[in-house]
Amino acid sequence: MPIHNAECAAVFAEIADMLEIQGANPFRVRAYRNAARTVADYGRDIPTMIANGDDLGKIPSIGADLAAKLREIAATGTCELQQTLRHALPGAIVELLDVPGLGAKRVKALHDALHVDSLEQLRAEAKSGHVRELPGFGAKTEAHLLEAIDDRLQREPQRFLLPDAAQALKPLLERLRAVAGVGKAVPAGSFRRRRETVGDLDILVTAREPAAVAEAFVGHGDVARVLAHGKTRSSVTLASGLQVDLRVVDADAFGAALVYFTGSKAHNIALRRIAQAGGLKINEYGVFRGDERIAGATEASVYAAIGLHEVPPELREDRGEIDASRAGTLPALVERKHLHGDLHAHTDASAGRDSLRAMADAARARGLAYLAVTDRAPPDGARDGFDWLARQIDEIDRVNATFDDFVLLKGVEAGIREDGSLDVPDAMLGRLDLVVGAVRDGFDLPRGAQTDRMLRAMDHPHFTILAHPTGRVLGERDACALDVPRVLAGAAARGCFVELDAQPRRFDLPDVWCREAAKAGVPVAIGSDACSADELDNLAFGIDQARRGWLTRRDVLNTCTLAQLRPLLARTMGGAGSAGSGAKRGRSKGA
Repeated sequence: MPIHNAECAAVFAEIADMLEIQGANPFRVRAYRNAARTVADYGRDIPTMIANGDDLGKIPSIGADLAAKLREIAATGTCELQQTLRHALPGAIVELLDVPGLGAKRVKALHDALHVDSLEQLRAEAKSGHVRELPGFGAKTEAHLLEAIDDRLQREPQRFLLPDAAQALKPLLERLRAVAGVGKAVPAGSFRRRRETVGDLDILVTAREPAAVAEAFVGHGDVARVLAHGKTRSSVTLASGLQVDLRVVDADAFGAALVYFTGSKAHNIALRRIAQAGGLKINEYGVFRGDERIAGATEASVYAAIGLHEVPPELREDRGEIDASRAGTLPALVERKHLHGDLHAHTDASAGRDSLRAMADAARARGLAYLAVTDRAPPDGARDGFDWLARQIDEIDRVNATFDDFVLLKGVEAGIREDGSLDVPDAMLGRLDLVVGAVRDGFDLPRGAQTDRMLRAMDHPHFTILAHPTGRVLGERDACALDVPRVLAGAAARGCFVELDAQPRRFDLPDVWCREAAKAGVPVAIGSDACSADELDNLAFGIDQARRGWLTRRDVLNTCTLAQLRPLLARTMGGAGSAGSGAKRGRSKGA
């Protein structure tokens, strides 16, 4: 996108806002606000002046420092200070500045008082009635903010859950790869970055006959509408409403195109800034020194040409991966093959559809060495004194006796009441290998009460994993108002674990908090939350989100072998260990 005065002014305005949120010197904040107004109102196009070598010192209130930043913005669309401030601010706090009625002062007040750093958190706090209690806000402002947030969410284009997008993509890729002369056919965009939801799909293809690829693409049976049909670029809408864009690119530029169309936008801007600083140009066609293309065929060559190690697609969000790449400290991200087990699954004893034996066979067929059975009390569970759980424990022993390379772990999903107590009797909990605690109601509790509730639950002598901690359900329910850093600190102090629930409507913990869990020293348990044998495949999507959260093998609890896992579980169960699951302590492949 061409850079003009408006874009330069927007950068300065955002810098001023971020400085004010940080509590910077008011004179410095004012200098950037004045510069933003001056640049926006200036009668000549400043990037054109820069290209012509004109003296920017003639522009009122633009000194040498601001002039240097203008040259940087004109070249890259951003500047180092803007990126530094974005990295320094927590979460997605910058997006709050786009909400009508919120300026930097109010964003700072919300963050200081309520630790709000995202639209999702602001909505939760406003719905809980906490915003109105802050000085300078009130009930009317709170209502207006809720309305503005809802309006913004309604204007956003339809998004699809990652597994739904994957299901739509699979037959398209199969059709394209079957075309004679096709070399590569690879998805890009937010799908390749494995974001939890996807707005549209991008597919990049190399082929001897681009026209044949385009014909196969627009002629696919799932296509409801052809938006564009060209030799190298076509676009369609599927029956589901998902838009898919196809680009046929030269093999010599495939790596550069894949970097460019994978994104994110912020990541690409950072790459462009680095290339510019080195006297190079980078775009979807390659890396150029003058008119000479010096890299482009592979992603690795593109990154290497600008002095970086290749960044895994899941990390390309401009959240510190550029600095890590430059320093050679990118993490060795966890992979699906590293998982030895699944720590959250249901059977037909509660929310599930398949039997205990069917779930065991399916988990074993997927190469797992253990599966935690964590059913929750059925509606009549209280009336029969939890005899259902006692019967299940006996059945687990019988099933385990038939295996010598697989173990069902005895667990339960215990509901966390509003006072922090668990809804399963202590005597029954003591017979288990692990206890998964879950909030199932009271999602509108105030932030402090919700946080205290979870911390009290973790104080229980039989508490292993905090399930889906924020309580969000994508597209249905926002995250509850929760002091996540305090919860993570509490888990670390108590020696228990937090879950990344891999059920696609949850993906909870969200990726940004997974990263914070690792920093806090809290292992993350990836659980499929499967309600059927097929849903054990949720683990792969859980790995995607773990990778987006910078998690390594060491950060994930169920990369432990069974022998490594048992003492860790026992310590969360009062140190007494399990009553014994009656199976030989085998290992999965690669353990």
